[in-house]
Amino acid sequence: MRRILFALPFVLAGFAPASADVLIEGSAGGEATSFIRFFEAVRKSGERVVIDGPCFSACTLALSLLPHNRICVTRRAILGFHAARMVDLLGNQYPAPEATRVVAETYPAPIRQWIRRHGGLTRRPLFLYGPELARMVSRCG
Repeated sequence: MRRILFALPFVLAGFAPASADVLIEGSAGGEATSFIRFFEAVRKSGERVVIDGPCFSACTLALSLLPHNRICVTRRAILGFHAARMVDLLGNQYPAPEATRVVAETYPAPIRQWIRRHGGLTRRPLFLYGPELARMVSRCG
């Protein structure tokens, strides 16, 4: 089982043995295109993603890029969503409303509806966990 621990997944993926599951024990997110490449590779591999801790920001793109039957969550899973941001070469952050709209549209319908009910994607993070998350994403068995 590959483990993702508060690091960009593509860095760890190259050093981990191949297996049937990718375990996300904690990811604060990061630059979105790195996560997109990683989850596209996972999709092609046929591996399943087990979310067993925090999966924030770009990590939640797993929900958009993987078939729903290849993602499951444990009782420790927490998904964290927020609006997209652009970062310039000096590290200054700017709102990215078009990217936010595109990302929001890619989430599964129950997640999109939950985000809307909770005020939409803004700078303020939204956290989905517990029974509410288990109603939208399969529990790992």
